[in-house]
Amino acid sequence: MSDQQYKQVILIRQDLKLPKGKLAAQASHASVDAVLKSDETTIKAWRAEGMAKIVLKVKDQTQLVKLFQQAKDNDLTASLITDAGKTVIAPGTKTAVAIGPAEAVEIDKITEKLPLL
Repeated sequence: MSDQQYKQVILIRQDLKLPKGKLAAQASHASVDAVLKSDETTIKAWRAEGMAKIVLKVKDQTQLVKLFQQAKDNDLTASLITDAGKTVIAPGTKTAVAIGPAEAVEIDKITEKLPLL
């Protein structure tokens, strides 16, 4: 592991085959929402280390929601994004999850086996 103690992980569904722009927007929604839910001390520590963000693949909605729930069950800040459906996917589609910022070792317990996007 690197010197960084804090990170944020963003999970993106692969079964949706989102266009790059839409994928970037969904990842951004998840990231920002999770940061807004985080406590100030954690945010400051994460920012001081460079705000590491790792984007990982999940296969489908079932896996996305399962990992979101695991994060919450482990008292990690998490954000599940549900799309409004104004562009390329149906309204109510769950697209992305952000976990953290939090201690990297805690996030890794949930996400370490997932592939990079």
